[in-house]
Amino acid sequence: QVQLVESGGGLVQAGGSLRLSCAASGPTFSRYAMAWFRQAPGKEREFVAGINWSGDTTSNADAVKGRFTISRDNAKNMMYLQMNNVKSEDTAVYYCAATTRPTIVTALYRYTYWGPGTQVTVSS
Repeated sequence: QVQLVESGGGLVQAGGSLRLSCAASGPTFSRYAMAWFRQAPGKEREFVAGINWSGDTTSNADAVKGRFTISRDNAKNMMYLQMNNVKSEDTAVYYCAATTRPTIVTALYRYTYWGPGTQVTVSS
């Protein structure tokens, strides 16, 4: 069993930066690939970035390539999303998720564990 809690969301100006954190509990955290998803009002939840169990492989959605960086620290049971040069279209609730697979998957239904989400609002 893995429990996830996001933090670090808030209001940021377009072009600014924000760092999201995801704290995980549970003995098997380091075995699982993890990801960040987001959901904007009236839209479906979408994959943002994923990282494999060891942290040496990552994958970003096209919309955030070159701007967002996902990372993890298994010793601390933490995952992060560094968001740079944010845009108004990045406004959404951001969710931390864990799959029971060791490798990255992008499909939402592959993820078993979810955090409650943290709101990110980008002002222009």
